[in-house]
Amino acid sequence: MRTDQVLSPAIHVRGLTKSYQKLEVLRGVDLEVERGSIFALLGSNGAGKTTLVKILSTLLKADGGTAAVNGFDVATRAARVRDCISLTGQFAAVDEILSGRENLVLVARLRHLRDPGGVADQLLRRFSLSEAAGRKVSTYSGGMRRRLDIAMSLIGNPPVIFLDEPTTGLDPEARLEVWQAIKELARNGTTVLLTTQYLDEAEQLADRIAILHEGRILVNGTLAQLKKLLPTATIEYVEKQPTLEDVFLALVGTGAHQRPGTNREGQLQ
Repeated sequence: MRTDQVLSPAIHVRGLTKSYQKLEVLRGVDLEVERGSIFALLGSNGAGKTTLVKILSTLLKADGGTAAVNGFDVATRAARVRDCISLTGQFAAVDEILSGRENLVLVARLRHLRDPGGVADQLLRRFSLSEAAGRKVSTYSGGMRRRLDIAMSLIGNPPVIFLDEPTTGLDPEARLEVWQAIKELARNGTTVLLTTQYLDEAEQLADRIAILHEGRILVNGTLAQLKKLLPTATIEYVEKQPTLEDVFLALVGTGAHQRPGTNREGQLQ
């Protein structure tokens, strides 16, 4: 990796726009994601989260603005971007007929890696799937399938991974399993951009959180910074700190494009 890539953010977005005919989906999105961090893009259905991820992963072209991933422009150097990213969508892309180990070996072979079996075994251990390695994926729980899906996306050691609503449809226990897997990614130096509509998920996982609403970033900051946007409430003389849910509903409900304490990009000062 070049020196300028190491020093630059893992993801850099400026003025990104995207429309479908008369529907404006992204209306000038700005954000940066630091290397080795978990960045949560929080928003309701239709806010533009998946569209942004598709642009960053070169599956869709933006109408305007610029975006770079790992130092490569997504529009002009799409092939280089695809070499250094992995994308996990809302539903696990695993083959249910194959075993967990066979799924991993297949992807490792498709990527022309040496010792596909060794790569598979290492990932099975890392994601606590060794005991189920020989079982067909059709017998896996939702959490196990999602963990296998994330493990498959890490084959080849991509420095940046996009997780588009990774816990959609999972039960609470399975969500906790996936959360642990995501935390493990960051501990190993992987940059994670996570889209979610679950407030507790962003609160539990993210180093920084951006709230996307109607195609715009309303705010971008740490959880502590976001909580400072609302005053504390006193109930029976007991001070109550605002929750992320309080912040989200207060911001999205107002419809304004810039909030006190933020700059033009919605980034907290």
